[in-house]
Amino acid sequence: MNNYNNRQSLPPIRRSGSSSSSLNSQRAYESYNEPAPQPRRNARKQTKKIKYRGQIDYVILLCVILLVAIGIIMVFSSSYYTAGQGENGDMYSFLKKDIIYSAIGFVAMYIVSRIDYEILKYWVKFLYFGSIILLLLVFTPLGVTHNGARRWLNFGLEFQPSEIAKFALIITLAAVLENNPKMLTTWKGVFKYLGIMVLPTGIVALENLSTAIVIGGISVVLLFVYSPKLRYSVTIGAVGAGGVIAMIFGSWRSDRVEAWLHPESVSNEKGYQVLQSLYSVASGGMFGLGIGGSRQKMGYMPEAQNDIIFAIICEELGWFGAAIVVTLFIVLIWRGIYIAIRNSNEPFAMLLATGITSMIAIQVIINIAVVTNTIPNTGIPLPFISYGGTSLVMMLASMGLLMNISRYHGKSEK
Repeated sequence: MNNYNNRQSLPPIRRSGSSSSSLNSQRAYESYNEPAPQPRRNARKQTKKIKYRGQIDYVILLCVILLVAIGIIMVFSSSYYTAGQGENGDMYSFLKKDIIYSAIGFVAMYIVSRIDYEILKYWVKFLYFGSIILLLLVFTPLGVTHNGARRWLNFGLEFQPSEIAKFALIITLAAVLENNPKMLTTWKGVFKYLGIMVLPTGIVALENLSTAIVIGGISVVLLFVYSPKLRYSVTIGAVGAGGVIAMIFGSWRSDRVEAWLHPESVSNEKGYQVLQSLYSVASGGMFGLGIGGSRQKMGYMPEAQNDIIFAIICEELGWFGAAIVVTLFIVLIWRGIYIAIRNSNEPFAMLLATGITSMIAIQVIINIAVVTNTIPNTGIPLPFISYGGTSLVMMLASMGLLMNISRYHGKSEK
């Protein structure tokens, strides 16, 4: 016998319209059944942090294009005479290679600017230990020596691992500091941080003290920016500077100090390039001798297209042209600082932008200081302008990463 007293009453049926009927049917269904589960995909979207994705920083892009264009022109202008006198007799040899390196670099810049930069967090170990392996391979038969310096590897194509190590270390330090936000609040954490950067820096310093100084400088800048205690970065910076000075004065590099202080007294030896550089800077005047008009590149300035190219810029474009180049670098550095500040609530993005910007700033300052004999001579290329395939490609890839970060404003979408 059915128990009609316990039976649940049905909702009233209304036939005033199809939409009302459909609504009541849906309500009736919900009263008898569980609510329909939401797709998991929507749940992930609700919990995932979404950043505002805008346009790249076109100021950076414009500065980079102008600097690379100036570099291509000046590499050809400073190298065509010596290249024409070389074994191949091809006055366009450096120009053609520089254009190829620029094209590869711009492709790398575009690719890096389009990916999600946070993916790099998952490649930290590969980048860090891979760069160390490449640095160690320089001391094997795969290593190549040029002008007495063993800094290149040859896998069918020569490249400089220390340039890759700079880029890899910036990513590594940024990821480590984001994962350990309190790491730089104690001396123990600071020493762990230094332990990460000492290994690649020490390997590079064995054959390339100049690049090791740049890597060390980048590490100190990141320490200064992220550590809440100023004394840590000041102490580490002072100790590092003291170590560099001790290495310079306590080794064969002390000859460079003598050439820096008295280039005219050792003009036939270590001071030769320094003296020729000063001649170039002084002879350019306000507006220069014109593109192609340099006299020092006619066999007087060794490797004029490399680290000393700013002297040729001063000679051919004058102080006015040199000021334009410096202004482009200043604007580029300013935009990098702005991007880092704008993403200050995103530690990984902020540290990446800071590291890339400091890398450019340190290299520009050291290169121009060497050309003007403000500091002892050291081999640091001028970013985007000096001839060098690995340096140019990695610099453009770094700019791609900086422009990538510039697309994310460090805030959630509304």
